[in-house]
Order: sequence, then structure tokens, then C-alpha cells
Amino acid sequence: MGQQVPLVDYLVLGDQPHLVAKECTACGARFFDRRNACASCGKTDFKTVELGTAGVLRTFTIVAYAAPGVPVPFVAGVVDLDGTSVRANVINVAADADHVRTGMPVRLATYVLGADDDGTEAIGFGFEPVGGD
Repeated sequence: MGQQVPLVDYLVLGDQPHLVAKECTACGARFFDRRNACASCGKTDFKTVELGTAGVLRTFTIVAYAAPGVPVPFVAGVVDLDGTSVRANVINVAADADHVRTGMPVRLATYVLGADDDGTEAIGFGFEPVGGD
């Protein structure tokens, strides 16, 4: 098997894939992108925190139209993960209102987006329903 690289730098791969966020040490606001200052309080000190892998789907939309080459329909959602809002697709579920609902429990799931000529795989993440959904 070739090497695997995460699509985003806040996805940690390995035996137990998870997300990490930058947390403001002054107010506790969390961010996934690089920050020079907290957008909430303006302070400049951050620490890295690991997020759990279980969450709750807070809102979603079923996307029916997308750029050429992007398969539709798919579910774009916002997941509450340890009090942190994470925007991601809901995967491994039918993209319809019979199978996706707000408040449903979800868990982090990774998948291969593609590979280069050397076999290095790009790994993305989404959230999948927990249980019988």
C-alpha cells in the first residue's frame, strides 16, 4: 500500500482518525484554519485540541446541482462535534430526507479521494450515520 496524505491539515490519520482544531486560550473559540488572532476576542494565543469522532448533525442540505464532474445528489451538513461546528458531507447514506435528519448521531469517517501515479492516496473525511440510519 502507498502513502496516505490528508486532504486538510486538521485531519489526523492513523489507527484512530480524528480532527484537531486551534483553540483560543483566552475565550475557547475553535478554528480549523490558520489564525493570527482569534476572530472572537482578538487574542493571539492558541493551543491544538483533539476533537472526538462522535457528533450530531445540526443542519443539512441535499445538493442537487454541482460543478461538472461532481456526483449529485449529496448531503452537505454541519455537525456539532464536541461543541465545535464542523462543515462536512454526510456520507455512506442515501441523499434523501428519508435517511438524513437533523439531530441524528453521526461519526467521523475517512475515505480515499484519489491516488497519484506513485500510489499516494489523498484521504478526505465526512460523517456517517451511527446505527440503523
